[in-house]
Amino acid sequence: MKILVTGSNGFIGKNLIAELKNRGYDDIFEFTRKSDPSQLEEFVNNCDFVFHLAGVNRPENDSEFMKDNFQLTSQLLELLRKYENKAPILLTSSIQAGKDTPYGKSKKAGEDLLFEHYYKTDTKVYIYRLPNVFGKWSKPNYNTVVATFCHNIARDLDIQVTNPDAEVTLSYIDDVLEEFVGALEGSPTIKDDFCIVPETYNITIEKLAALIKSFKESRSNLSIPNMDNRLTKKLYSTYLSFLPEDQFSYKLKMNTDRRGGFTEFLRTPERGQVSVNVSKPGITKGNHWHHTKNEKFLVVSGEGLIRFRKINSVDIIEYRVSGDRLEVVDIPIGYTHSIVNTGDNELVTIMWANECYNPEKPDTYYVEV
Repeated sequence: MKILVTGSNGFIGKNLIAELKNRGYDDIFEFTRKSDPSQLEEFVNNCDFVFHLAGVNRPENDSEFMKDNFQLTSQLLELLRKYENKAPILLTSSIQAGKDTPYGKSKKAGEDLLFEHYYKTDTKVYIYRLPNVFGKWSKPNYNTVVATFCHNIARDLDIQVTNPDAEVTLSYIDDVLEEFVGALEGSPTIKDDFCIVPETYNITIEKLAALIKSFKESRSNLSIPNMDNRLTKKLYSTYLSFLPEDQFSYKLKMNTDRRGGFTEFLRTPERGQVSVNVSKPGITKGNHWHHTKNEKFLVVSGEGLIRFRKINSVDIIEYRVSGDRLEVVDIPIGYTHSIVNTGDNELVTIMWANECYNPEKPDTYYVEV
């Protein structure tokens, strides 16, 4: 199948082309505002499906709205009729269509052209009135407020929240792509005269800003956003895509002494805490037990011995562990336990605890194994 994508260099266009290629659609005609206009005629004459994504959101002059959002659509449809090409057309419109603004009027005019084309040619047309679409490769101060907030917050720049209670409707780029591919393959989601992306989210500007700020703070407090929340998960992925390229990494606080080191990696209120423990040769750590706090130990480097003893028993249980054989050892409650480095090199252990360390209630009691 030969697919024409107008606006192929835009936010949605880049994502769409990448996904089409992922799914094996390799015969793609890409048309941008920098393309030779004569190419459009060649593409239209040969295409089997049209993704008409081209348009402007924030031109320097309001007159450009009608030029870029209406005239190209008109030209595209005239060429399709000229070559009697009944390729289905998907148009990205906006929830702003029909509003008394230059942008809204231009999008509505483009919709009307498509409906007229449908009536004249009985060609399938799919018109999507998209809300604010967010995701990777979007432009700050152009595509969506999410892009602007992510870009600025990641760089410690101010953000403007003039109406904190205003609610915005968001749609994630991957959900848009899933729907677009569905339309390409003949199964769009239709509601009344328009097509829709089924999964959207409503959030106030104030809550959106606070959530994205929390993503930046998560590096210092070692928290992980709630990935059970679908909007939070998608916003966090988007935020990471806006990190400056020299700031992908961040340092952790390493607590070191003569025995080795202990470094917290992640803290979550629902899923506990992950840390990295380093022990020097011959060093024993632990010798304590817990009422409710439980742990998992995973040695990833070195040789060690984990020992257990039920606190009211004399029997000792031993597990030999090695970075050459990845094996998780559960630390049950009610057993005093220790880990000793039996090798010649440092012993590195990933440790998970079911709760974050609370110095006011550590639930940790010293008893030698």
